[in-house]
Amino acid sequence: MINLTDSAVNAIKSAISSSARPISGLRVMIEAGGCNGFKYKMGLAEEPKSDDTVIECDGLKVFVDKKSREHLVGTTIDFVMALESSGFTFHNPTANCSCGKSFS
Repeated sequence: MINLTDSAVNAIKSAISSSARPISGLRVMIEAGGCNGFKYKMGLAEEPKSDDTVIECDGLKVFVDKKSREHLVGTTIDFVMALESSGFTFHNPTANCSCGKSFS
């Protein structure tokens, strides 16, 4: 359902290891907004919710809520370091905005 690049895995593992609270995975979801109708949202999570799908990627657990599941199928999350900015980008094969942060 969701793929993580090696760069994304390393960035997430670094964030988890530096967290002051116990973290068991990464929550990825969509919400209304962005330049194309929906935007991606992600954050560290202490545990999955009861209706989450739990995906294992290189030893990391990714939690996806029921509402977001259909929109994230086939999405690859990458962590890009560039001179202008660094951060996570989303490559969604079904729809994507040129900013890599939103979709329709």
